[in-house]
Amino acid sequence: QVQLVESGGGLVQPGGSLRLSCAASGFTLSSYGMTWYRQAPGKEREYVASFTRPGGGTVYADSVKGRFTISRDNFKNTVYLQMNSLKPEDTAVYLCNAPSYCSGSVCYAGYWGQGTQVTVSS
Repeated sequence: QVQLVESGGGLVQPGGSLRLSCAASGFTLSSYGMTWYRQAPGKEREYVASFTRPGGGTVYADSVKGRFTISRDNFKNTVYLQMNSLKPEDTAVYLCNAPSYCSGSVCYAGYWGQGTQVTVSS
């Protein structure tokens, strides 16, 4: 069964840290440009960070640059988002995405996780 499962969200005080995990099953996430998004209540979904494909470099939204770090463990087939110096405006549901892509004449479907809630509040 193909799925992405996020975990690690919770309630944290401003200035605190959390590490989110996104575990993949049924496909190899290292082949994808894995991406984290977030969506706050009443707002549009916002890009947070991703791996580039190909190459595996990392890209960050300006709002999280220097505070968040995306990483992956190919053996565990898991992507992480380390979030430091958290601010109340980081409060959102964080979603993991494996975007669809094509390599030559072969195209691969994309997948979304269900999301994990992060709340930054004192």
